[in-house]
Amino acid sequence: MALKVVLAYSGGLDTSVIVPWLREKYGAEVICVAADVGQPGGLEGLDERAEATGAAEFYGEDLRREFVEDFVWPTLRSGAVYGRKYLLGTSMARPIIARRMVEVAREVGASALSHGCTGKGNDQVRFELTFAALAPDLRVIAPWREWDLQSREDALEYARARQIPLVGVDKTKLYSRDENIWHISHEGGPLEDPAFEPDEEMYQWTTAPEAAPDDLEYLEIGFEQGRPVSVNDEALDSVNLLLALNEIGSRHGVGRIDLVEDRLVGMKSRGVYETPGGTLLYIALQELEQLTLDRRALTFKDRLAARYADLVYEGWWWTPEREAMDASVDVLMKRVTGVVRLKLFKGSALIASRRSPESLYHAGLASFGEEATYDHADAEGFIKLFGLPARVAAERDGGKVWKSDATEVAAETDETSTDADETATETGGTATNEAATENAEVATETTESEGVKTPAG
Repeated sequence: MALKVVLAYSGGLDTSVIVPWLREKYGAEVICVAADVGQPGGLEGLDERAEATGAAEFYGEDLRREFVEDFVWPTLRSGAVYGRKYLLGTSMARPIIARRMVEVAREVGASALSHGCTGKGNDQVRFELTFAALAPDLRVIAPWREWDLQSREDALEYARARQIPLVGVDKTKLYSRDENIWHISHEGGPLEDPAFEPDEEMYQWTTAPEAAPDDLEYLEIGFEQGRPVSVNDEALDSVNLLLALNEIGSRHGVGRIDLVEDRLVGMKSRGVYETPGGTLLYIALQELEQLTLDRRALTFKDRLAARYADLVYEGWWWTPEREAMDASVDVLMKRVTGVVRLKLFKGSALIASRRSPESLYHAGLASFGEEATYDHADAEGFIKLFGLPARVAAERDGGKVWKSDATEVAAETDETSTDADETATETGGTATNEAATENAEVATETTESEGVKTPAG
């Protein structure tokens, strides 16, 4: 019986070559699985492409809504950002695609899973950690770690030599791109030089900020428990809401990110990302959190966000750790409901206003007016208690004036300089007096020799 292999299929060059390679190398029956997570064209024509390259079966499914609601929204609500900039668009998509592959493998009785990820990238880890969590019994075949092909040119030559039809494949592609409903990424080509400034032609979604409309635009985003639910007071489902924000943000040049990031495999790489809708959502949600969460909750969430970002980036989606963090986020987000108004203009998205029925902002307490809500005298007792550790330490140290290490070093240097000056003065004075005495003695001797005794000066 032929080996059944389920392949993550995109219809691009790599997976178009992998289908015949699996058949040639392993005598495999290849079942292609494609997921629509918002990439251009969706699933259109992929079944014909897969069949043309020798696939036995093709499975395609629209996973956009599930992707947004079960992967994007949880990551957004956590506040996760990797490398200070990256909003994790590619990272979030891999677990849902890999899970679908496992589901199909179980349906067709396959014994192996395969992907087209290179041995230098992060995606191989993300796919295979999902396989390990959901199907540890299935074999994993990673062609880029096995075959002799080393480049895109090698893959094209392999296809030409075997007359593999490359339907819809761009043979002159300059950049490596990944696109879904959340973002589009650009890597490779001239971007491999970190000093290279991308040409405007590289960008696919966003308008150049300098070419964006000269008129600013106001945008309102509504949230319920941290989940986006409306745009400009219009309730929208998750997919259409994100599409609407992508269109608005792109028009104003919002969401461009140029990042040198640390890959899982140890090297640094450069990626340019366009995440217009996601950028607007992150800005708005963070502002709503500032209004509805207290300081300790915000601090805790910031720490959780950093850990969540690493987890998503590294591919640990299917873990108890992620479930536990999601549960914590659910608690934090219970009161993060309201509307944030943004002002968009030439690449920027500024906060115009925010409102929430769960706001912790108390106008009477915060006002600088003469309202009697806050008794200023109460601050005295608070300061005494708040500063108690400092007072106790000062009493222990005998009231010594605190100085930084730098100040103490400077003081010691000054003392050393003063001592040196005093020594020099003393030495100089002694030498001068001795010289004067010697001169006087010489003068006296000279006078005596001339027969005249007078003081020598």
